[in-house]
Amino acid sequence: MYEFKYVRPNSVRQAANMLAKDPDAKILAGGHSLLPAMKLRLAKHTQLLDIGRIEGMNTIELKGRSLVIGAMARHVEVANSPVVKEALPALAKLAAEIGDPAVRHRGTIGGSLANNDPNADYPAAVLGLGATVVTNKRKIAADDFFKGMFDTALEPDEIIVKVSFPLAKKSAYTKFKHPASGFALVGVFVSKRGSDIRVAVTGAGSNGVFRVASFEEALKKRFAAKSIEGMGIPADGMNSDIHGSAEYRAHLVGVMARRALDAA
Repeated sequence: MYEFKYVRPNSVRQAANMLAKDPDAKILAGGHSLLPAMKLRLAKHTQLLDIGRIEGMNTIELKGRSLVIGAMARHVEVANSPVVKEALPALAKLAAEIGDPAVRHRGTIGGSLANNDPNADYPAAVLGLGATVVTNKRKIAADDFFKGMFDTALEPDEIIVKVSFPLAKKSAYTKFKHPASGFALVGVFVSKRGSDIRVAVTGAGSNGVFRVASFEEALKKRFAAKSIEGMGIPADGMNSDIHGSAEYRAHLVGVMARRALDAA
């Protein structure tokens, strides 16, 4: 690990100012992706700005027809929250299946989204529910937030403050897990909110999380697994590695989508 300075900003504004002054500084949220990369010298940062103790960053509350979750809410807090379980049970289930207990007790929703790992679970929920990512500067719609593998619309001095999830009439998430890490080889989040039908896929695409327009169009007639029976997606653009070929992952997208629809 390269030498760095550890700092605890007192506010989001102070953290943003530090980021603006030092382009090599990095926000420390849960740290489960950042710290291993630094230990292996795959990443080098002059400062780590720990925002874990900034007040009000881990709140979970229902505001009208939206579930609002603070960026520093731990996975375990989302999974065990009575508010989340009542408002969006699919989101609570997703959080409960992230990694292992150690990861769930340290990892945060904001850190996961900012990192945008192509196998992470939360991006599927944000895109699959049409959520809004709220930063210290603006509000970013889910469809505009994810730009590619480990890439988002966040500016260098922009920090996620909270995420606002609209309540869906029906929703569910299913994933085919990597047996060791718990990461999604393929994970599919489906939701129905009025006429807005969404099918978001994580783990499969080489460019990160994405929506399946053909499934969404078919589900407008009837939100059920039978509506996409026999449908699939091309293997082009799918991940291919020792855990599964592009063709295998493309096949799993249809399988997981139908399972999610059955669960919803």
